[in-house]
Order: sequence, then C-alpha cells, then structure tokens
Amino acid sequence: MYSIVVTDSPIVKPARPEHLAAIAEIYAYYVENSLVTFELTSPNEAEWARRFANVGEAGLPFLVAESDGKVAGYAYCTPWKTRPAYRQTVENSIYLAPGATGQGIGGLLLDALLEACAAAGIREVIAVIADTGTNGASPALHRRRGFVDSGRLVNVGFKHGRWIDTMLLQRTL
Repeated sequence: MYSIVVTDSPIVKPARPEHLAAIAEIYAYYVENSLVTFELTSPNEAEWARRFANVGEAGLPFLVAESDGKVAGYAYCTPWKTRPAYRQTVENSIYLAPGATGQGIGGLLLDALLEACAAAGIREVIAVIADTGTNGASPALHRRRGFVDSGRLVNVGFKHGRWIDTMLLQRTL
C-alpha cells in the first residue's frame, strides 16, 4: 500500500508520466478499501497512462502534490459529457495518499486545479461525491472553495454490498 508521511510543505505541479505509478497506488487504496469511488477493480499503470493522455489531449489539468519527493495526492479534470455543448464543463477528482489527509493538501490541489481550469477556459466544475454517510471531508473541502450543492442521485452505485448515493456540487469559474 502506498502511504506517505508529510514532513515538508507540499509542492503542487503538473503531473508527469513518472508520477503514474504512485497515482495508481493511491487510487488503488480507495478502490479496494472505500466507497468513495465506484470502480470495483483498480486500474493498472497502463490504464492510468491512457487516462493521463486523455486529460492532456483535452487540454485539461492533471496535477500532483509532492512532499519529500513523493506524491502526496493528485487532482485532475475530465470532460463532464462528450457532447460539444458541454465543452466548458468538467468533473474534478482529488485523491490523497493515506497519511496525507487532514493537512491542507486537498485544498492546495483544489485551488491549483480551479486556477488551471480557469486558465483553460473552463466555466463550470462539477464534483460528483459518493455520499457514504461517514466522510464529510470532500463535500466540506469543495464547499469551502465556493462549490454549491446542485443535486443528489439516490442509490446509483452498488459496492461492498451497499447502495450509495452521489452528491453533485458545482462551481462557476
């Protein structure tokens, strides 16, 4: 399991291919041990390379936060929908390494991601957050950054023997 102890101030910067192994390990933790993602199988590094390329080809940001030379978290955006009228709307994703939560890294990543989205001409950022009833950190992080509640989808995911809702939060840039 990929874990990190943050001992210095994290640096947020564009992700590079050499970060993908750490990104895959961080995400695998959440796929295997939580309800915050609806994936049931952890994507391997090759799949992450494909996703990374797709984000870049779309002209969207993919960022990492590094501490002591290790990836402490990552954030990126993907197109919200494929139809052309949605071209200025994206969905964001943020994941932190175990041991890196509660230290402000998510806020650093989200701030940098929103800035990069604005620079890319994005108008709307959508956060789709699994509502497990136990973790309010992600909605709180987004609300502190100006996201507003836009809706709820009830019982749309089934994982680990349980139905899960999603909350939709939105921010206009």
